[in-house]
Amino acid sequence: MKLPRFMHVYLARHAQVSLNSLGRLYRAPSASLMTAAVIAIALALPSGLYLLTGNLQRLSTQWDGSTSLSLFLHHSVAENQARQLAAGLQKWPEIESLQLISPEQALAEFRELSGFGTALDVLEENPLPAVLAVKPGRDHADADSAAALLERLQVLPEVEMAQLDLQWVRRFSAIVDIVRRSIWVMGSLLGLAVLLVIGNTIRLEIQNRREEIEITKLIGATDAFIRRPFLYSGIWYGLGGALLAVVLIEVAFLQLQGPVRQLSGLYASSFALEALSVAEIGVLLSGGALLGLAGAWLAVGRHLADIEPTY
Repeated sequence: MKLPRFMHVYLARHAQVSLNSLGRLYRAPSASLMTAAVIAIALALPSGLYLLTGNLQRLSTQWDGSTSLSLFLHHSVAENQARQLAAGLQKWPEIESLQLISPEQALAEFRELSGFGTALDVLEENPLPAVLAVKPGRDHADADSAAALLERLQVLPEVEMAQLDLQWVRRFSAIVDIVRRSIWVMGSLLGLAVLLVIGNTIRLEIQNRREEIEITKLIGATDAFIRRPFLYSGIWYGLGGALLAVVLIEVAFLQLQGPVRQLSGLYASSFALEALSVAEIGVLLSGGALLGLAGAWLAVGRHLADIEPTY
């Protein structure tokens, strides 16, 4: 589809101004890199902590002490009934996995761990019931979802008692929620810092180009025309800082990969840190560019009106 001529000219002008703004930053590499580095640190801190929190939450689902439910079946439930129940529950979308522990397996484990092997020999029958160890899916591992799943399982006719360590789940969920809220507060403050850094940088650039702006206004240039290169400068600053932030986060996680892999190996786990995904990188780059645009817009809107040509 062919664009109208005015649209073609409009886009070509914007492309020209954006490349010209990028060229100005390229001709002052030290100052541009220092500004982008400050922005990168401000963006990398909350982004890295948020990513680390997600990895910790993912790790919690692999712990032996992670959210799990124990279903104690009635003594009258035969082994084939227990297996049918397990097969039916495995199809529930809320359940990731489950394990059937027969009364014989439970007694053997209790005999091994308790040290009462001789005393157990005098029992005429096995007093332990069959148990289903249920592990909820990741989306249902929080306290409220796990409690709702517990209520559904408790009313099953084969289940005599259902148990869940909600205290541990609630504590962990509360800790994760506090950390995430703290990250959002920190991210907001550092985002404001990015606005101030870019706004101050654009303000200095406006002051350095004051005579150029006055001459441009004298020949009839509009404020929108004069504002455009500064806005693109803000976008490039924000985008460059976001790119550096991605590099910082990737380097930091590469440094942590080895120790984390070694530690998880000691616990016979295959856990490994997950770095930024393509979608998260896109969000970070978009956020940096938007912060740069906003900071530049605020600075230009405030200081450009103060510059008027003297006749």
